[in-house]
Amino acid sequence: MKITIMKTEHDFDVAAAWRIIGEMLANPKAVIGLSTGQTTGNMHRIVSDIYEKYPFDTSQVTIFNVDELTNLDRSYPGSCYTMIYEQLVKNLRIPEDNFIMPPTLSDDFEKECTLFENRLAARGGADLQMLGIGWNGHIGINQPGTPFEQETWVSPMDPIFEERVRRETNVAPDYPLGGLTRGIVNIMHTRKIVLIAKGESKADIIEKAVFGPVTTDIPASVVQLHPNCEILLDEAAAAKIAGRLPENK
Repeated sequence: MKITIMKTEHDFDVAAAWRIIGEMLANPKAVIGLSTGQTTGNMHRIVSDIYEKYPFDTSQVTIFNVDELTNLDRSYPGSCYTMIYEQLVKNLRIPEDNFIMPPTLSDDFEKECTLFENRLAARGGADLQMLGIGWNGHIGINQPGTPFEQETWVSPMDPIFEERVRRETNVAPDYPLGGLTRGIVNIMHTRKIVLIAKGESKADIIEKAVFGPVTTDIPASVVQLHPNCEILLDEAAAAKIAGRLPENK
């Protein structure tokens, strides 16, 4: 497990953007998983800006997001489809067929989970996953307590995020919301994982996920077992682990 700490938030965003671009340049048929949220917006914009200045062939690149909200229309600005499309896919001219996302509305989400995984498998599986980490250690929408062998499924949202979504969409308290997410075992089958975090609010959970026990109480801790994982942080997110690393990290 490699740990990289960037001095500033901007340096972190640039480094993360180059992880994405580097994969595309090294492998023109790369299958790349992304994450949405406050951690990723700036890095996606930097990827788009670099592509605009120095365009390269993206015609065979496949993009997907690690999760998607369920039972909300894609027109909701907070849908993962909309965010990834607006932030990255349209700017990089990724072909529509190469943007693989599950639907947000379905009568059979179990079937959609299988179709989502089958479409990724048909491309040879994921080469790179840029993986965010939630305040409680969730990855994708796999909340604490999710078994490590869990396959792609519809999981409950974390309560803080769900409260925000309900407020923004004005849906009734009893209206079912969740997230179709790649399961932990599916995420771990990715050939390379870059776990990303920035800001002081992530310092506590990063310490637990990186140096604590591997436990389903902190789903992100499972990446300690991945054979090709980089932990990419800014100094604020790394505040509680920096003193435990060699000086050259």
